[in-house]
Amino acid sequence: MVDTLTELCSKLAGLMFILGTIQQLVPHSFYKRIKTLWHRIENYFYPYVQITIDEYSNYKRNEVYSLIKVYLGTKSTNDAKYLKAEMFKKSKFLAVSLDEGEEVIDEFHGVKLKWNSYTETFPDNSSGGRSQLPIEKKCYTLTFNKKNQEMVTGQYLKHVMEEGKAIEFKNKKQKIYSNEEGERYWYGKGMWRNINFEHPATFDTLAMDPTKKEEIINDLVAFSKGKDYYSKVGKAWKRGYLLYGPPGTGKSTMIAAIANYLNYDIYDLELTSVKDNSELKKLLMETTSKSIIVIEDIDCSIDLTGKRKKKNKKETTNEEEEEDSDSTTEKKNDKNESSKLTLSGLLNFIDGIWSACGQERIIIFTTNHVDKLDPALIRRGRMDMHIEMSYCKYEAFKVLAKNYLGIETHPLFQEIQSLLEEVDVSPCDVAENLMPKNASGNPEICLESLVKVLIKAKRKASLNSHKNKKSSTKLIITYGRFKKLFQ
Repeated sequence: MVDTLTELCSKLAGLMFILGTIQQLVPHSFYKRIKTLWHRIENYFYPYVQITIDEYSNYKRNEVYSLIKVYLGTKSTNDAKYLKAEMFKKSKFLAVSLDEGEEVIDEFHGVKLKWNSYTETFPDNSSGGRSQLPIEKKCYTLTFNKKNQEMVTGQYLKHVMEEGKAIEFKNKKQKIYSNEEGERYWYGKGMWRNINFEHPATFDTLAMDPTKKEEIINDLVAFSKGKDYYSKVGKAWKRGYLLYGPPGTGKSTMIAAIANYLNYDIYDLELTSVKDNSELKKLLMETTSKSIIVIEDIDCSIDLTGKRKKKNKKETTNEEEEEDSDSTTEKKNDKNESSKLTLSGLLNFIDGIWSACGQERIIIFTTNHVDKLDPALIRRGRMDMHIEMSYCKYEAFKVLAKNYLGIETHPLFQEIQSLLEEVDVSPCDVAENLMPKNASGNPEICLESLVKVLIKAKRKASLNSHKNKKSSTKLIITYGRFKKLFQ
């Protein structure tokens, strides 16, 4: 046996020597023809093509590899015998993937394709061979018949990417991001900081008129499924919502409900921490698709409307006297001295060329005073849907009663309905009075407490109305006496 192997090796060595000699002696064109003929013979007997996908590409994790890993996790449970289970930071569930050396047969349009997973280990020579730790190179290989190459590269791999993204999106953990002053991208951590988003709000628990709620949900569904439509009409795949209304009417809760309904991440943009238009653009570039960019209380963030026209000293003085003196506005004035952010920069952020650098994004503004906002900022096309978050009415109250007390009807409902038609009270105040104050959680006690509060608010509103009417009458009488004095 040993003699046979020795003889075979000797013959192979002789054959290689002869081939090398022929390559040197025969013309290059003739040798090239022989090589081409050999490849044709080889392809005839081995009609398969193999595509390799490495885990890392140019020192960065290959997104294609990650998506294939997610996709194969759903295909491997029935066919493969050796699997791996991992829990990733952004995932809600265990991720199942192929173990090393395992294979899975997938089928697409009647064509069978074979996936293999393997790991190649080799020494690290980056530091002159002094490193003791070997380098591992993880790969997936896709093998298929060459006659299906066009279908695989044109359709199948695209299908794998889309399915992988859909599965990854379904299993991901929602995040809420914030930009902080002093956090700059050159630190290597990006311009956004994030934590897990675990707000429990849903449209079922949102205190709002059911008709208006259904209208918003239908709009969100149309947007999330509108990729082809937006491409057809030539618009960036994004949508703007303006939430306006008095404090405590549920604007922030609405944002949380939208995020939970679509499973989107939230980017809470604090304009007072943005240095200039260039930094705002960089923040936009770091946001991801399938996300909501939120600017809350935009009328109190920084003064953008005043930059569109010069004000004289008298106008500025009058406006400062009328300005709200709350801490948020004071913060706005302090920050605005050093901020070079302009209205033009914000408008470009919303619907300029750079706003199309990502897909499937929603931009939401909230404000308590919609009349203070520049019309250019909230026009249709920028803020496509204007949603008024109003005071609590009877339909919204019934939602709160069901959420907090677990009841859908009660004898006191009729009295509460009558009072809500006469009194302006926020859903936040109603919810506070419906919340049980003791272990018994008796709905009767909570509803009676709410009735007392509403009656008190009604009396106060009536008293204020009487005072205003009396003051107006007194002013008319005084003006009449003044006029008579000079006649």
